[in-house]
Amino acid sequence: MPTLSTSAGTVAYDSHGSGDPIVLLPSGGHDLHDYDELRTLLPAGFRSVGVDWPGHGRSPAGTAPSTEVRLTQIVEELLEALTPDGAVLVGNSVGGNVAARLAIRRPDLVRGLMIIDGGGFEASTLASRVFCALMNRPWFVRLIYPLFSRAYMRPRTTADHRARASAIAITRTTPGVSAVTEIWHSFGLPEHDLRARAGRITAPTVLVWGRHDPVLSVRAAETARDLIPGSKLVVIESGHLPYTTNPAAVAAELTDLANVAFDLRTNDARTNDAPYRPSATKEQQP
Repeated sequence: MPTLSTSAGTVAYDSHGSGDPIVLLPSGGHDLHDYDELRTLLPAGFRSVGVDWPGHGRSPAGTAPSTEVRLTQIVEELLEALTPDGAVLVGNSVGGNVAARLAIRRPDLVRGLMIIDGGGFEASTLASRVFCALMNRPWFVRLIYPLFSRAYMRPRTTADHRARASAIAITRTTPGVSAVTEIWHSFGLPEHDLRARAGRITAPTVLVWGRHDPVLSVRAAETARDLIPGSKLVVIESGHLPYTTNPAAVAAELTDLANVAFDLRTNDARTNDAPYRPSATKEQQP
């Protein structure tokens, strides 16, 4: 598997297919294989690039704490190296925060944006702050992750169960649990909140959300939809990882988004801005 040396350490990535690039960022505690089923459903003409966060999958431990700001720097350097003309950026959970943050910071690198149950659009509460503080402790992460992963994933499919098992395994390693605790620590920092900056996102944006996500509710998705100009919200019957529960639905939305982002639609479709109205919400069934 190829690797890239960044300012925060070496990260592993892979590349499937050829054509316009789609870069896939996983949740914290998860690796690039969570996107395996979705990637097989993308049509020819797109190149998908999967990324493993530091301490996850094939990536070694980072040389700096894995905060959201640091992970954004890693992805920025990766896009500069691999997709300098821009890519469609897809991110789940912390990956969604990173993708949105980079769309604000470097719009030239983000041609399209898909945020999947992404953080940064939810209100801080005492309960969330306490839980983030607890998740900053390796012993707590190791203890709770088997139950926590079942709760947030609501596993139903083979891909769900595989992703959950992989997440538990990552938190059993020293580099993995260290990275996960660093990510959760950054959720409690003021810069986690993207709501004041979300209006600066100019890339065509689709928000994909699991209706039964206990970590980030659909209310956060609705906030993001209302803040990001022209964005579209798709709600799927799933937990925190809709793309492992219903990869076909997510792949269809991603294909439509990529066609818009890379200007591959017909002239009639390109002049129709309805798919990205701020109020647009679509219900998907498994």
